Amino acid sequence: MRLTRRQFAALLTSLGVSNTSFAQVLADAKGPITSATIACAEDIAGLTLTAGQREQLVEDLEELLEQYKSLRALRIPNDIPPALVFDPTLAGVSAAADTHSLYWSPEEVERPLRAEDLAFMSVAELAWLLRSRQVTSVALTELYLARLKQYDPVLEAVVTYTEERAFLQASRADEELDAGIWRGPLHGVPYGAKDLLATTGYATTWGAMPYRSQQINSDATVIQKLELAGAVLVAKLTLGALAWGDVWFGGKTKNPWNIEQGSSGSSAGPGSAVAAGLVGFAIGSETLGSIISPSTRNGVTGHRPTFGRVSRHGAMTLSWSMDKLGPMARSALDCALVFEAIRGRDPLDPVSVSAPFEFAADPDPGGLRVGVVASAFDRDYRNREADRASLEVIRSLGIETVPVTLPEDLPVDAMLMTLGVEAAAAFDDLTLSGGVDAMVRQGPDTWPHEFRKSRFIPAVEFIQANRARTLLMQRMAEVMRSVDVIIAPTFGGSTLGITNLTGHPAVTLPNAFHDVPDAPDRKSPGSITFVGGLYQDAAVLRLAHAFQMATDFHLRRPPIH
Repeated sequence: MRLTRRQFAALLTSLGVSNTSFAQVLADAKGPITSATIACAEDIAGLTLTAGQREQLVEDLEELLEQYKSLRALRIPNDIPPALVFDPTLAGVSAAADTHSLYWSPEEVERPLRAEDLAFMSVAELAWLLRSRQVTSVALTELYLARLKQYDPVLEAVVTYTEERAFLQASRADEELDAGIWRGPLHGVPYGAKDLLATTGYATTWGAMPYRSQQINSDATVIQKLELAGAVLVAKLTLGALAWGDVWFGGKTKNPWNIEQGSSGSSAGPGSAVAAGLVGFAIGSETLGSIISPSTRNGVTGHRPTFGRVSRHGAMTLSWSMDKLGPMARSALDCALVFEAIRGRDPLDPVSVSAPFEFAADPDPGGLRVGVVASAFDRDYRNREADRASLEVIRSLGIETVPVTLPEDLPVDAMLMTLGVEAAAAFDDLTLSGGVDAMVRQGPDTWPHEFRKSRFIPAVEFIQANRARTLLMQRMAEVMRSVDVIIAPTFGGSTLGITNLTGHPAVTLPNAFHDVPDAPDRKSPGSITFVGGLYQDAAVLRLAHAFQMATDFHLRRPPIH
């Protein structure tokens, strides 16, 4: 006879567990596994067994339990990937041979008289000022560090200042520029890095209390590449603890457009610091919205590259098959300049690839085939009128848009269990040791809860979700065969979940600044998102650049009060 749910719960309580799964009953059972133990787990395992079948399983499941224990006794560092590697080319789209074709040269600009105006200049503009020696890298570094220290008590966007390293890098940049050596557009430009990137000589805290003193004595590949490009690291910027939200062990990072509101996350510090003119650009990361959401909240431009185009070596792992690093800056052009410096194959990241980046800083996006998720723009949501106006701007550039439909009929939410399972595996030691209890955020919708919950997902369901993910990738490949770029509301429908699961690149850019009730000086930014085909980062950045050449949303400055 099968147990009722109430009997099932009572039996679990007698075993010392609650709300558990097939694997977890086996793992947590205090005594020997019995037929009754197995009966408790059948509903979650999706099985209906006879008494004889249960008896046959007892001995084998006891052996499995011993195997589980041996795996838990093995301490596996966060940076060790599983033997299974996610490959977006399963959809039938592969990366072409790499070419280096960034068609851009700095335009002549004059140094502004006011320091604040200098602080808000774009990377492209700073590149000319530095190369023409109207400003020195040391002076810029001093300016940005002063602004960081002035506004951080309000914004709470900095985990660690990297002053000593910054002034060494800035001095070297000036010496080279004085000698006529120019490494490219980032040479001498100060920037901030999300504090999940390892940096020699400084703590890498991952924003979480259990790791606040963690030292990783190497530089992440992205940090190394930016140093080769001549960029100057001035600060490690905040992230929500273990890359969720905007709450970290030191506080809550604020949105400079409205300091009563958080910066969103998890690239909270990069979004806030770029928006407030505290750095020239920043490096963020995204697994499921962690570049796109804070870019929206802070009114900056964020580029989430195609999965694998930027090495994640030296970055905290949350999800091996979904993590991506990318730039957050004042404009799409700035993002393109940063992306050119950090992209490419890295033997230390097995999923990284080299692919062409044919980007031209031309306000004419001619030749691009653009699709629109039309049904998403018909729904009632706050930014709808701004998004519709943005579509008209795109059409005014001579682009004919065509309607497209994303494969939202597939179970996207079920596929997203991938993130929960991989994150739980990445931090399993923290969960099993009780270290998650030291994290600032607890309860529902927090990592401690999600890590525990994900231990209840059967392995077969996890594999099935990833098989469904292959179907999703194939369906998206079909959609992208007819267009180069898709325009969608940033948070409309399942676009965010789908494109993070499939690995497609996206650029999110500001397109509105809504009034805040009873606070006339404050604003609430809105954004629109452009999604590109796999490895077609240049196309999506080209369209975003053209849009920004026809508008001024990316030039606006927050009140920071």
